[in-house]
Amino acid sequence: MKRFKKILVANRGEIAVRVIRACHELGIRTVAVYSDADREALHVRYAHEAILIGPPPSTESYLRIDRVIEAARRTGAEAIHPGYGFLAENPALPRACAEAGIVFIGPPAAAMEAMGDKVQARKLMTQAKVPVVPGTPPLTADVAEVAALAEQIGYPVLLKAAAGGGGKGMRVVPGAGKLASALEQARGEARSAFGDDRVFLEKFVERPRHIEVQVLADGHGNCIHLGERECSIQRRHQKLIEECPSPVVDEATRARIGGLAVRAAQAVDYVGAGTVEFLRAADGSFYFMEMNTRLQVEHPVTEMISGVDLVVEQLHVAANRPLGFSQEDVRLRGHAIEFRINAEDPEADFKPDPGEVSTFDAPAVSLDGVAVRWDSAIRPGYRIPPHYDSMVGKLIVHGPDRAATLRGAQQALDT
Repeated sequence: MKRFKKILVANRGEIAVRVIRACHELGIRTVAVYSDADREALHVRYAHEAILIGPPPSTESYLRIDRVIEAARRTGAEAIHPGYGFLAENPALPRACAEAGIVFIGPPAAAMEAMGDKVQARKLMTQAKVPVVPGTPPLTADVAEVAALAEQIGYPVLLKAAAGGGGKGMRVVPGAGKLASALEQARGEARSAFGDDRVFLEKFVERPRHIEVQVLADGHGNCIHLGERECSIQRRHQKLIEECPSPVVDEATRARIGGLAVRAAQAVDYVGAGTVEFLRAADGSFYFMEMNTRLQVEHPVTEMISGVDLVVEQLHVAANRPLGFSQEDVRLRGHAIEFRINAEDPEADFKPDPGEVSTFDAPAVSLDGVAVRWDSAIRPGYRIPPHYDSMVGKLIVHGPDRAATLRGAQQALDT
């Protein structure tokens, strides 16, 4: 089996540090890329080599596939790990890697494209007998026709962008009177965010819970799941707190939705780590929402209770190794919760609030028998740049049960 000697990490911040750490544990040399704003960033210091790829705006640096590929060529990196965000779900990157003879540490471009288009993904899931929320194909420009479809589904309905996620191009429509304006807004936002103004309708699931399943697949036909994560605590469609396992999922349900997630991944010949996201309705029904074809921000909670290092497994799979364990080998132990720590101003509607970190003390690694993990790239004296996401760290707490984990989390957050 192939063994990588050098990997380029096409990202920044805590996820770049996280991937670099996994590479170092395996004895793999690393290359960091950085913008002018990140010259003093921790991931730059932590990697064996670092390459400047452009000015602060991500469109001129971290999103420049040509510069990422050139950095890999210059340094002799055999593979590229995209982390999450930026280029992680852009199928143009794995295609560019293939053309350059570089291994992409992630799924095939075809799987990204199949799951990246929400309308196409709904079709594939229906064919694979994975339940989806009742909805429509992409909508026409005829508002009257759209109104008829909305009446057929039944209000409230949800307008969603066909080409993206993260809440962009999404609008809840409570009744017919709001439809025309919401349609115009959703299309405009989708066009701005994704360069694609196609939107479609779904039945709005009231009082839903956002539950996702971690899957892991290799290139030898093996695919398993590592349980579910509860991600219902969100602000403006962005997750804030995630926990594993979900407090509303029992063993029988876990096996059922885990099987659905594996079926979804196999339907697109998925390879690598990915997440199948479901909506759980108030009556306990589960509906496929989307698949994130990359490592998730919240992957540490799954690692804590499963004992599986997902980044290490990504590296093994990319090196064409088969998974070293089966579904029967998976054992979930205890409860874990992740808190996203953001540089924001709560008195200004939580707007990003970059600036210098004057003092910083990481939380203790253990509190009353509860394990504490801190994934971050900040340090005293580090200046948080204004150009990127406001998340600066993740506090992950793992205990024997949910009550103990919550007590440990309160202590960790108070320190």
